Amino acid sequence: MNKTVKMPRLAGIYLRGLAMGAADVVPGVSGGTVAFITGIYEELIESVKSINPNALKILVKDGVGACWASINGSFLTVLLLGIMTSVVSLAKVITYLLDAHPLVVWSFFLGLIAASSIHMIKQVKGWSPTAILMLVLGVVVAYGVAEIRPSEVTPTLLIFFGAGCVAICAMILPGISGSFILLLMGMYSHVLTALKDVQLLPIVVFAAGCGTGLLSFSQVLSWMFKQYHDRTMALLTGFLMGSLNLVWPWKQTLSYYQNSSGEQLPLQQANVWPWAYQSITGLEANLPLCVLFVVLGLIAVYLLEKVGSKSG
Repeated sequence: MNKTVKMPRLAGIYLRGLAMGAADVVPGVSGGTVAFITGIYEELIESVKSINPNALKILVKDGVGACWASINGSFLTVLLLGIMTSVVSLAKVITYLLDAHPLVVWSFFLGLIAASSIHMIKQVKGWSPTAILMLVLGVVVAYGVAEIRPSEVTPTLLIFFGAGCVAICAMILPGISGSFILLLMGMYSHVLTALKDVQLLPIVVFAAGCGTGLLSFSQVLSWMFKQYHDRTMALLTGFLMGSLNLVWPWKQTLSYYQNSSGEQLPLQQANVWPWAYQSITGLEANLPLCVLFVVLGLIAVYLLEKVGSKSG
């Protein structure tokens, strides 16, 4: 591939990484969803899977260039740079927006996930009874995960490592939010604080956990795609559809919990209709503006699909 062709593709991969990182920061939205709708999901899984002992053999036998090509090194490096750029730079922005304009932000993500669900349904080539069962299972699992109450833990480096291992598996699954898994583990605020304050040791340990989990889980996903492509796609689609419950903008908080910083955070929440939201919470439902941002989310996915369809 010559340079004039390669550089635009790498730029596109970097932009996808930015979008994945932004999604992964938000509890309820998955970077895996962005990877899927932009057409790089299976390439990502196969590339990560290729980082194995065989790559080391190629390095020893054929040199750095051959090893780099065997693991699709340029793709992975540029994508990771985009993700990390987004995570580090957008952590404060996303936190502010979720605090200052939650209805608008969640409405946008509702549109993103609804449109992504439709996109993924179209990727299932044959709807067998087993595929339908896997779709239902995915919906039930994702919905059930969203109903689990968050916990709070005292972070140690070992917990940072374990949280990275578990969260990364969710982050690369469309519909299962790694950030929400961190929230359930009581680690979301700790990880976000480490990123915002550039606490290098916790960040490095968390990243090591992510790498370990990613290398292991990619093997499983690759096998599932090769052996049971449609069933796997149906399951992932179910995960995505089930997560709609989590990103519904209008919620009534039923109870709170106090984290280690003394902040009061929602523990139990129930979805309510927009027209009941104001009477229950005393806050404006902002329905017209929220509908606009749902539509913008739908449009964003359409544009991402176009980008994905033009990529090689």
